[in-house]
Amino acid sequence: MKAHTFLKSILLFLCLLSFIGCKKDEPKDEMQIISMSISEETGITYDLFDTNKEYPIECMLVMEEDAPRVWQPMTFGTIKGFTYEKGHSYELKVKRTRLANPPMDASAYTYELVQILEDRIITEPDEPTDTDKEIHSEADIEYQELCPYEKYAINPEEIRIDKAGNLFDANGSALLPYEDKRIYLENILDKADANWNLFNKIPYMAYYAYVFSPLTDEIRLVRVSGGGPMLKNVIPADEYQELLDRVWGEEVMKYSLIIVNIYKQGLQKVEFTVRLK
Repeated sequence: MKAHTFLKSILLFLCLLSFIGCKKDEPKDEMQIISMSISEETGITYDLFDTNKEYPIECMLVMEEDAPRVWQPMTFGTIKGFTYEKGHSYELKVKRTRLANPPMDASAYTYELVQILEDRIITEPDEPTDTDKEIHSEADIEYQELCPYEKYAINPEEIRIDKAGNLFDANGSALLPYEDKRIYLENILDKADANWNLFNKIPYMAYYAYVFSPLTDEIRLVRVSGGGPMLKNVIPADEYQELLDRVWGEEVMKYSLIIVNIYKQGLQKVEFTVRLK
């Protein structure tokens, strides 16, 4: 009986050693304290399941210390203990944890605020008006130093409208409705460009755009923050209705946007066309 009890104790001890060994072999979360920059400009990201990128989500733009010169989108609320305010740029110290077993539908990293090193408020000018009284023509726009510069591409470059007011791209694929459609400004600046860092600072960031319409001499000033201007701001409802009422034939309407920074200094001219579907 004693021998049997002794054997059971040996087996229990071996099982315990095996369990401990397995525990040691299990992957562990990796934690690191890093510095992180957060831009006063917001960006655009997409839900994991939005494979066609139809529903853009406004987000923060962050730069981690071990990925310098690379601004990455990050959804609001990702950094535990930190609340982002638009118009502020931040320097943070955060705890970044690489999860050993991340959820299948989530990031492999989690973030938690350690310290706000700097919180800088970028002073915004007054809300733009429909017409900027000082701008009567394209020649009146003063350009920022080193501009115009090919930093942005416009998407879509062509919009087609049917008589019911539905929107399509050049290939005939349906777009979001007029009220919800945004014209995106995509940053195409090569990261290898010698001016990459400079052109991602405030004086070279798109904030407004002057709109030159083929249907009016009025020059409109619209916001482009959030990824680009809303179509309903670029083409107001009355002008949009005028487009629908026209007998176009093969006529193409060209809209020009002169992108300007927060100080209303010119950065670049981009264009898109509108035609009847």
